[in-house]
Amino acid sequence: MTNNISFPQQLGRKDFQRLRAYRENLDFYNGMQWLGNRRRGERRITINYAKAFVEKATSYLISGLNFAVDPVDDSTEAKERARRAEEALYQVYEGNSLEQLDFDTELDTAILGDGCFKVTWDTEEQRIRVSSPDVQGLFAWWVGDDVSRVWRVASRYQLSADEVEFLYGVNFSSFRPSSPFTPNMQGGKFATGSKSLKKESTVVEVWTARDFELWIDNDLLRRKPNPYGFIPFIIYPNLREPKKFWGISDIAAIKEPAQELNRAMSQLSTILELSGNPIAVLENVEEASDIAVQPGAVWELPEKAKAYLLDLLQGGGVRLHVDYIDLIYRTLHDLSESPRTSFGDNQRGLSGVALEMELHPLLQKVRRKRLIRTAVYKKRNEMILRILEQKTGVFGYSPYRSRIIWGPVLPQDRGRLVREEQILVEAGIHSRRRAMEELGVDDPEDELQRVREEEEGSIEPPQP
Repeated sequence: MTNNISFPQQLGRKDFQRLRAYRENLDFYNGMQWLGNRRRGERRITINYAKAFVEKATSYLISGLNFAVDPVDDSTEAKERARRAEEALYQVYEGNSLEQLDFDTELDTAILGDGCFKVTWDTEEQRIRVSSPDVQGLFAWWVGDDVSRVWRVASRYQLSADEVEFLYGVNFSSFRPSSPFTPNMQGGKFATGSKSLKKESTVVEVWTARDFELWIDNDLLRRKPNPYGFIPFIIYPNLREPKKFWGISDIAAIKEPAQELNRAMSQLSTILELSGNPIAVLENVEEASDIAVQPGAVWELPEKAKAYLLDLLQGGGVRLHVDYIDLIYRTLHDLSESPRTSFGDNQRGLSGVALEMELHPLLQKVRRKRLIRTAVYKKRNEMILRILEQKTGVFGYSPYRSRIIWGPVLPQDRGRLVREEQILVEAGIHSRRRAMEELGVDDPEDELQRVREEEEGSIEPPQP
């Protein structure tokens, strides 16, 4: 505490600009892309390219994600240890539906600019639980100028009074703290007082490698040693800004051109509408009465006066608007690093190396993100195995090594890949297990066992 301010109150003053950027990026993704209030009669068209670009890049990034645990040497013990570790990880992945969670987390990370995983032990269900806390409620502290060494993490979220009682066994129907920071506890419940609890409370978890604290509103409910011995959070950036801990959103680069596209499209739409309902212009007329605007109407005009329809499309004016919109459109694709070809628009029929060069900006962006995600998923696997050893008493998972396998970004000729892997296996460069992993086989070990059984004749191979 500082200056009689509780820890949750200190969080209210921390990272204001970062949290505001999160809200702005999320609003922009959801289509709130115009500045200021709408003027009377103003037309506002929103072409939500931000949503399309973010979801497209995320789909390319996360496709074909898998992992494997390799033995540290060729000994039978090392192979068995790797097999058991990989089997344990697969069980956790299936139990937590991590394929769906990973996609949702990556989408949220691309929008906000940062992502997070939390790995804990569920005491009721006796299993590993992997979740993805909202980074809008996360705060981190690191050692000096080394942003890779995080020594404290705080997670803030909202719970109802019923949820607080259900999760923590504490009845908050009413309370009166004995001090600004320490609740007056009686038998595990807050003492009865005159102050009623709000319908919703702010819960703050504070984690260091040694200690864990639980705050509800501004009151410290629980303090105990960290049951894991490490901070069970992995906070990572979407794209890293040099020397910075927090990341960059995919939306930041395309926000201004997306707003300009909306404005230009709205303007062109208004011009086309007016051209379909042309404006009548009267020249040399000082006063006008009984001017009926309807089909077949006849107007009586003074001498030397004339009437005509204003043609907003004359002189190629619309072409200028279309060309400008096309320029903005190409700027959006350039800044998002997502060429039009990535949306399936391959009018030139490119393939092979030519297609790869066309999509090279997207490939570079995906590779930059995968560099960050590889370290994240390895760290998550390590946390899972460490907690399993602590809570189940099953040892032998260490060293906590896993290899992250990424699927190809571009469409692949599967027949060619099979032939290449066959050559590598025959040359002794790849093992059959590695070849299966590269070809996307979900469980190479199980598949190899089936192959061995077929070769030994224990089961009959399927008839053609």
